[in-house]
Amino acid sequence: MPVASPSGRRPALLGLDVGTTSVKAVALDLHGRELSWSRVATRWATTPDGVEHDPVELVEVARRACREATEQLEDAHVLGVGITSFAESGVLLNRSGAPLAPLIAWHDERDRSDLDALAGALGPDQFGRHTGLPMWPQWSLTKHRWLLRHRPETRDAVRRLNVAEWIARSLGGEEVAEQSLASRTGWLDLVSRQWWTDALDWSGARSSLFPPLVVSGTPLGEVSRSGGMAGISGAVITVAGHDHQAAAIGLGAAGPGEEVDSCGSAEALVRTIPVGLPAAAIIGLTRAGITVGWHALPDRWAILGATQGGLDLGRTLTQLGLTSEDTARLERYEEGRQAPGPASAAAAQAARRWHSALSEVAAQGHAVHQAISSAAGPHRALTVTGGWSRSPALMSIKRRLYGSLSLGQVREPGARGAALLAGLAAGVYPSVDDFPPPAVPGPDLR
Repeated sequence: MPVASPSGRRPALLGLDVGTTSVKAVALDLHGRELSWSRVATRWATTPDGVEHDPVELVEVARRACREATEQLEDAHVLGVGITSFAESGVLLNRSGAPLAPLIAWHDERDRSDLDALAGALGPDQFGRHTGLPMWPQWSLTKHRWLLRHRPETRDAVRRLNVAEWIARSLGGEEVAEQSLASRTGWLDLVSRQWWTDALDWSGARSSLFPPLVVSGTPLGEVSRSGGMAGISGAVITVAGHDHQAAAIGLGAAGPGEEVDSCGSAEALVRTIPVGLPAAAIIGLTRAGITVGWHALPDRWAILGATQGGLDLGRTLTQLGLTSEDTARLERYEEGRQAPGPASAAAAQAARRWHSALSEVAAQGHAVHQAISSAAGPHRALTVTGGWSRSPALMSIKRRLYGSLSLGQVREPGARGAALLAGLAAGVYPSVDDFPPPAVPGPDLR
């Protein structure tokens, strides 16, 4: 591992996590320790058609997050920049490289009628077996078909990029299709790792729309020195894949059999497995609403299941007239550690309801975990992260259900994973096995 950059300044790596609500940027030293952190909100527009974002504006948000993170660095030279993002949404470009239409949100359901047509044409089980995806109004191919029908100018597109790929290109990187993002489009055949002709034909897409398929950590050129990004100019660019897999990498929990339980607004469980499952197992998982796809790391697949657990807990707090700041008090009441007071009866009733909600949410997540295990075998290790992992009562319930678990010690695991993959692209780390483990978080840099 190099200990200094060619300029003599302290070397650093930058990871960018382009999320639905914000773009996060984290700078690391080469030992994986956090040097700086920034977050810039993304603003989606609600239109008569649905929820959209201007692709050019999203690039500016990403650039701002990069600038804010690098401006905090003193005497540092950024060697590499990695970009991870949410999936399913994509940008259609004309021959000049300009976007032809807004970015449709991954959760937008304007394509509901197209989903019905897809089910009739290909069938849920055939679609699931080929793509590893359930028949949902989320994937790229139904949104693409909607755009061709409602935005005729998109028929002139010569290239389609997923969000992280679009940001990387805008910084000066080569055009690529990263495999974990491609696995969320509905166009990639899971087993052959080739574009599925039947899905392309149905959606009106052409294979020529897609650039070469790569794995995350592939070097894609350098940040343009004329693009107004002095803090990262000359840094090697890479696409770090789907944000869930990048987070598993950032947590040091992306080995075969390892599982990450991300307890945020949604609860997402991500299991890393070796490549390959029987067709019947893939179909069974997709019937259960669980996806199977290529991992951001080479020669690995990722199984992803989710619930609305965090949203359910938020709704329970709202019904109780409380906020997340009140959860510690609720849990102390339930455990009998809160001294009685004038309002103890009402507080005890609220605490019982809160504990019941925690138990229900934990059971929902465990059901997804069991479905994954029935197809892929038992997990080797479980790492829990996300905002709700700070609830001692929820973690106590999860330990009873799962057995041993560890708490993720990373503030922004997706951005950290992207930074580590940037180090791979820049030659800092010879392989993914050389990534430094997560360190104990430093002082709050907000």
